[in-house]
Amino acid sequence: MACNLTRGFALNCKDQLGGIVRAWATNFGGLGTLTIDATDQCTDSSGTAVWFQYDLKNSGNNLTVTANTARDTGTTVFTAVLSLVLPKLTKEHNVEFKLLAFGRPHWIVEDRNGLFHLLGRTHGCDMTAGTIATGGAFADASQYTLEFTAEEKEPPLTISGATSTNPTAGWSSHTETITVGTNS
Repeated sequence: MACNLTRGFALNCKDQLGGIVRAWATNFGGLGTLTIDATDQCTDSSGTAVWFQYDLKNSGNNLTVTANTARDTGTTVFTAVLSLVLPKLTKEHNVEFKLLAFGRPHWIVEDRNGLFHLLGRTHGCDMTAGTIATGGAFADASQYTLEFTAEEKEPPLTISGATSTNPTAGWSSHTETITVGTNS
């Protein structure tokens, strides 16, 4: 891999929004072999996966990627942290909370600018923090707060052809089932 720079960074228009609007999780191992183009965009996957959709509304949902580089050891690790706030406690969601904690899912995240990011492509994402909480006052939140961490050799990939109804729509070799949550 060449380490030579290829472009600068201009002062851009102020047309971006922060936050994420939707996320999808699948069990670890369902991606198969990924096809990645020269711009580090994922264009296909040979896997078969059931993707579980999480619709997000509040401002507590975010994705942060940090590069940790050590000159002495010659290593770089990209750490992606996905934070989700999911309102309304239910016994069914309690079961999923436990399964998310035990597993190491892959995540796809749709940000408010229409980009789709693949997290945990090689090693999956570990739930590194999670709470089930209900406040003391009538108007306090009754919610799940989840934090997933992925440590990878490269930053999260963007996904080619993704849509808000199917984040893997552009992957012609991927067999997917999209499972949308229900209201209760």
